[in-house]
Amino acid sequence: MMKQTLILRGCALLILLYSTLANSADLRQYREHQLKKNALTVYTSDGSVTLTPLSKAAMEVHYTREGMKQLPSFAIDYSRQRSVKTKLAETESTLTYSTADLTAVIHKSPFRIEYLHRQTPLIGEEIGFFINETMRGFRFALSPQEKLLGGGERALGMDRRGQRLPLYNKAHYGYTTESEQMYFSLPAILSSNKYILLFDNSATGTLDLGASEENVLQFEAAAGRTSYIIISGESYPQLIEHYVDVTGPQPMPPRWALGNFASRFGYHTEQEVRATVDKFAEEDFPLDAVVLDLYWFGPDIQGHMGNLSWDREAFPEPEKMMEDFRQRGINTILVTEPFILTTSKRWDEAVAADALAKNLAGQPKRFDFYFGNTGLVDVFSDKAGDWFWNIYDGLLQQGVAGWWGDLGEPEVHPSDTVHAIGTADEIHNAYGHRWAQLLFERQTAKYPERRPFIMMRAGFAGSQRFGMIPWTGDVAREWGGLQSQMELSLSMSLLGFSYTHSDLGGFAGGEKFDRELYIRWLQYGVFQPVYRPHAQEHIAPEPVFHDRKTRNILREYVKLRYRLLPYNYTLAFENSQTGMPLMRPLFFEDENNPELIDYKDAYLWGRDFLVAPITEADIDEMEVKLPGGVWFDYWNDDLYIGDTAHVEVDLKTIPVLVRAGAFIPTISDIDNTRDYTSAKLTLDYYAHPSAVTSSGYIYEDDGKTVNAFARGQYEKLDFSASRNSDGITFNFNRTGGGYQGMPEQRHITLKIHNWQQAPAAIAADGQELALFQREKDFSRATEGAWYDKRNDQLLVKFSWEKQPLQLAVKNQ
Repeated sequence: MMKQTLILRGCALLILLYSTLANSADLRQYREHQLKKNALTVYTSDGSVTLTPLSKAAMEVHYTREGMKQLPSFAIDYSRQRSVKTKLAETESTLTYSTADLTAVIHKSPFRIEYLHRQTPLIGEEIGFFINETMRGFRFALSPQEKLLGGGERALGMDRRGQRLPLYNKAHYGYTTESEQMYFSLPAILSSNKYILLFDNSATGTLDLGASEENVLQFEAAAGRTSYIIISGESYPQLIEHYVDVTGPQPMPPRWALGNFASRFGYHTEQEVRATVDKFAEEDFPLDAVVLDLYWFGPDIQGHMGNLSWDREAFPEPEKMMEDFRQRGINTILVTEPFILTTSKRWDEAVAADALAKNLAGQPKRFDFYFGNTGLVDVFSDKAGDWFWNIYDGLLQQGVAGWWGDLGEPEVHPSDTVHAIGTADEIHNAYGHRWAQLLFERQTAKYPERRPFIMMRAGFAGSQRFGMIPWTGDVAREWGGLQSQMELSLSMSLLGFSYTHSDLGGFAGGEKFDRELYIRWLQYGVFQPVYRPHAQEHIAPEPVFHDRKTRNILREYVKLRYRLLPYNYTLAFENSQTGMPLMRPLFFEDENNPELIDYKDAYLWGRDFLVAPITEADIDEMEVKLPGGVWFDYWNDDLYIGDTAHVEVDLKTIPVLVRAGAFIPTISDIDNTRDYTSAKLTLDYYAHPSAVTSSGYIYEDDGKTVNAFARGQYEKLDFSASRNSDGITFNFNRTGGGYQGMPEQRHITLKIHNWQQAPAAIAADGQELALFQREKDFSRATEGAWYDKRNDQLLVKFSWEKQPLQLAVKNQ
């Protein structure tokens, strides 16, 4: 008996050993290959791998085995046309599969794939794909010095190498300077070697960036799609452009999304909302949107989630309220959540519509969380999608202008929850993605002329193509909370999410109002994607409810946000075309400086602003790293050259620098974006001998037409400057098919900064302009010039119609 037992145990060990070896990539060998259409499939000893070029610089690599469940790709934008020229070469030991920019070298024995950008090595599989009973994933060999950015929202530093990152979207309430797991994880990294590696897998997992083994990148998942996407580029901006070409670009938001929001947790009644909107007007603060948190559907925090309809006792006439706001140019945004409480008015309706995720017995899955006993809408189900969308559509017809999707990680998601395409652990990280897709596709199908506004705090790679605007969750109302925000927004922007922003002022906690912290946070907000102060209501998040000093300082910043609309809207346009972030890390300017990769205390706002938010108390001077070049202080024209700027500040200023040679366009003050016009335009030009030639442009459309650029319903205003010993020549040109409301003529005030002498003459298309000796006379004139000797500025007024125009400033 003992001998028989030992034999059985020995057999079991042999079986286990065989199973382990069979699942090891060490035994994977090349068998044959097939080139079909535009994909290469290689058959190996343990399955197959298909390499599909997605562009000249990107390739999907999909490993499969018979009987292994696969989920659809969530990351790839299949709506984009893809026709890629490829080449295949074979030797005795390799297959070489190439596009114009990206080459995959497939080693036959032992089987592995390495990648090159043209002739430059990028990364290679170590053992590549692996699978066992509880885990599947990939292993890659890292080069010793490369830095790894990305992974989604984390407060860990820009370079995440050496970290082991959970891939499970999870709320982190009250975070400050450190968080390894937050609301929005991304299974993707951007390398200093100029490649992006994206794992197209929505399941619960881990991204190990050399933490367990120094030079091994390991992706692990509990289940899901066994594919990755490799993307290459010549520069970081080009790399991002190639990434969004694969995952889809962010569509242009409505112009009002760049305005000021009134928001808090939360407004309890219609009267309170109306009074708040009136207060913004009384205090002369521009306002474009008001955001209603969960009290719009119930009087208490708990027990009402899932009603998804107005509490008519607190909001007796919401349709009229929203219409009154619309007449004033103010848009209403409602919070919604995907949880339907069993105590809500919609529970029975949701069950009858088969709209809820199931338990293992096939019944609606019920579980407890903070807000009550609940079910979860199955956004992966067509039936649930129909039911959920009909509710949203009804609210749109009432006058709602935008959506705030909250708790969409989902915040609570039991592992035994069954969705239409898989279990919770298989699709958890794609839940917010699918929710955004549902809203975006249904709304654009029914209202094709309306740009959606969809703000959510969780999603997946590619969610930006559904117009998703993420925010960074329930950050602590502390200096540490502010200190993490630049890193979070910059990290997300590198992987397509350029509208990632924070609850300005901080959301969670805070025993009393900290004026300095609040002012510094809202000053930073002018130069980040969405201007939305939001917080728990025991300290007002809206600037209009604070003391006079606070109001007076922040009023000017909110107005500056509106004056900069031509610049900011152009950033939104660039992002929609190329994925170029609105907030850009300084290493974009100096790609050979590894120190700048780790630097997160300053960033570029667009091409021409360099911003260094103040994130500590009692600061009167900031040391700011510069990426080379010449920079001017936006507030006083002080000049900075070199690697570092020491910028003096007070409570009214933060370091904001402007690039030499830049054109900064601004408009006059307005109440909200409904009143936007560039008929009167100020162009601040920052002259310097180093900027011999320079150029800039403004993108303009009506702020609301979907795909305005593709339709030709836009105008681009192009500016250039060329400097020589005799003076400087400016050229102005207008292109595009035009748009409704476009000014036929623009009145331009050109401010030339850093100009040390009065001109001998100024001519517009050969016609000399008057040179005024007094500012008073110049201010009354519609055309002419005045030299401000005290500030070293030359100011020129002129009219610009549709034809190109040349303005010449002669020094002698």
